Amino acid sequence: MNNLIWHEVECGGYTADLALWEELAGQTDKPIMELGCGAGRVTLHLAEKTGLLVIGLDNDRKLVEAIWERGHGTTADAEQEDIRAFEPMATKFSLVIAPMQLIQLLSDSQERLACLSCVVRSMLPGARAAFAIVETMPELPPPGTSAPPLPDVREIEGWIYSSLPLEPVALPEAILLRRLRQTVDPDGSMSEELNEIELAVLSAETLEEEGRAAGLKPSGRREIPSTEAHVGSTVVLFEKVA
Repeated sequence: MNNLIWHEVECGGYTADLALWEELAGQTDKPIMELGCGAGRVTLHLAEKTGLLVIGLDNDRKLVEAIWERGHGTTADAEQEDIRAFEPMATKFSLVIAPMQLIQLLSDSQERLACLSCVVRSMLPGARAAFAIVETMPELPPPGTSAPPLPDVREIEGWIYSSLPLEPVALPEAILLRRLRQTVDPDGSMSEELNEIELAVLSAETLEEEGRAAGLKPSGRREIPSTEAHVGSTVVLFEKVA
């Protein structure tokens, strides 16, 4: 349950990228796939907006089950899959998206190529794919020039969950994103833990080269602005080579 709760606290309210996914989805009338769908922030949103079949993939069973529950009666669905090794479905997709630096959670080029190859096998001829990445170390404003970031907070059944973004750390081959997670139970007792996620260092040029190797044609880039709690992204676009 904790993964589901923290996913909702830290990602559920994020909307900066939705306009771009809506724009891309509005250019097709055929099924859409989301990689790393979590609890359905984007999958459910696009299903509601478009009425198209939108299938999310995630390796966390609880998150997939949350989409099944919340998407009942809609055109949204989800499957528990490893994005590096999923088999093509009977359904082929006209758009595949990977929001929130999902591709950078894979550790190296070999894993990314495995994912991209699975994506290509799942795409219709002429279909598009879009991967959000962060190319450079996020920079916080100098001290005293702006208010510090506020935590993401939710109250669930009397428990309060707070997640405060901290300054990221540059590692030799990764960017370490950090959050201080605090939990207050109904009796007022607080516990806290440091959550860390490593994003592999990845440029748009490198991802485009890997896409070509997997059978994708680069077709442009778009930008998603940063927010107080989330880094900005470059979205690398591809088309499937006929």
